[in-house]
Amino acid sequence: MPNTPFGSRAIWLLAAIGLSLPVVGFAQAGPVSIDVDATRQGPLLKHVWQYYGYDECNYTVCPDARDLMKAAAAINAERVYLRMHFLLNNREGPPSIKWGFSDIYREDENGEPVYSFDIMDEIMDAVVAAGCLPLVEIGFMPKDLSARPEPYRNSEVYALDGGCFYPPKDYGKWAELIRVWVMHCRQRYPDVEISWLWELWNEPNISYFHGSVADYNKLFDYTEQAVHEVLPDGVLGGPHTAGVGGRFLRDFLRHCARGTNAVSGKKGTRLDYVGFHAKGGVRLVSGHVQMNLGNQLRQHREGFSLVAEFPEFRATPIIIGEADPDGCAGCPSSEFPERAYRNVPAYGAYVAAMMKYSLDLARREQVNLKGVVTWAWMFDRMPWFQGYRTLATNGIHKPVFNAFKMLGQMRGQELPLSSSGALDLDDIVQHGVRGRPDINGMAVSDGRSIRVLIWNYHDDLLTVEPAPIQLTVQLPESFAPAARLTHYRIDDTHSNAFTEWCKLGKPQNPDPQMIQRLRAAMELETLGPAETIPVENRRVRTAFDLPRFGLSLIVLEPAGDERNL
Repeated sequence: MPNTPFGSRAIWLLAAIGLSLPVVGFAQAGPVSIDVDATRQGPLLKHVWQYYGYDECNYTVCPDARDLMKAAAAINAERVYLRMHFLLNNREGPPSIKWGFSDIYREDENGEPVYSFDIMDEIMDAVVAAGCLPLVEIGFMPKDLSARPEPYRNSEVYALDGGCFYPPKDYGKWAELIRVWVMHCRQRYPDVEISWLWELWNEPNISYFHGSVADYNKLFDYTEQAVHEVLPDGVLGGPHTAGVGGRFLRDFLRHCARGTNAVSGKKGTRLDYVGFHAKGGVRLVSGHVQMNLGNQLRQHREGFSLVAEFPEFRATPIIIGEADPDGCAGCPSSEFPERAYRNVPAYGAYVAAMMKYSLDLARREQVNLKGVVTWAWMFDRMPWFQGYRTLATNGIHKPVFNAFKMLGQMRGQELPLSSSGALDLDDIVQHGVRGRPDINGMAVSDGRSIRVLIWNYHDDLLTVEPAPIQLTVQLPESFAPAARLTHYRIDDTHSNAFTEWCKLGKPQNPDPQMIQRLRAAMELETLGPAETIPVENRRVRTAFDLPRFGLSLIVLEPAGDERNL
């Protein structure tokens, strides 16, 4: 068997680079009928996916990151938010995987604060200049404020043992740091109070915070007082636990609702949104990669239910601050073959399905889902397609970023969509997608055009025959007598720079012509030329095959009178 970047066990990958494989796996039996009724418009489709995050705050100013921020801003109808770790850390060595700094705070020999905003300003200036907004993660602890300053930096990449993860030795000095920083931001950026989002810390229920729930609650009280003293209408949330966090999140919400505020001594603490994280889980099973959409959705449901336990917070916005198929963005699939989904369309199909079902679960639990953060961005100057959980590699968009391009086009009011290939949501939550595939979608209308996004998802990354799709759309009268149909596609041969890179021989130093080919392949492609199709009985029909993990975006627009046929 030829070598692959992910080892011989990841045999499914050969299909993505054009080599033949026997057909295996659980294929869809018979055609899938998908029906959309564009005459019955519902509420505006809530966009929750325009949130992205990453550990390495200093990478924000790299040329590729600047380009990626601009691209993210361009493809989303709503303002894009970026969340990043290590903003308050001190410099100890260069920025690298899972390490960054701004060097914003130090103390002189007399213990007096010395502030430096140069690096922080460069980071935030880059975000704002690209047309994005910060979801400002307030953390971690400056060295001179840490209750255990030495050793300050992590002992190795995947360790969480540095002094930056400890509570402050002086909560008053911490509050003053936050107050000074937020005031600086308010003076530098005119829309901070109405547009930026703020949070305290990251995953304080695990080793990112070497303190107790009570320590975090106290830290939140001091932080909340400092932020809202400067920004009375600012939005601050927490605790962004790893997973739902169970007791930690519940104790925090109880403290904010009914506990004693550590600063004021009064009952409760203002909480503008609730944050928690959720991951799916990937593993190798019988030589192939298996994902776990159900596990992630179970955590979403658990978090929504926990928030709903508190009447004070049922209407409070929820941000799932990290929502990903697995838990280690900095673990490359070249070393961890179970993470081999990251370069291929399976990642995008997972994201599309996860976003829709997260909205469905929030609606069912009657909670206010505001955002779902994809913790994937880019790593600077890394090998091409190394298999980190990123949206781009060396400036080239991966197939998953094209999935976000499709999601960004889903603007308008929701339309009823039914699919004979859809799995029951409760079944997905309970069991994942392990038998039949989930072939489903969502549809919108903006008053002129109709967009239908369809995916073919399964947890097991195996090669199967494509699913035949029969799409029928009931149209409003404005579409008669014909409609213009454009079909965008992501699969192994469309909108897929990774496949093109493999065809080029997987070069680590591509020449300018190769890069030009990669840039052409990274764009969202159509399955074929746009076509004009007749409207019969106020319906249009189209049939096509959708490969496993493929995504199709069908755009319908009025084509005018019969002379346009």
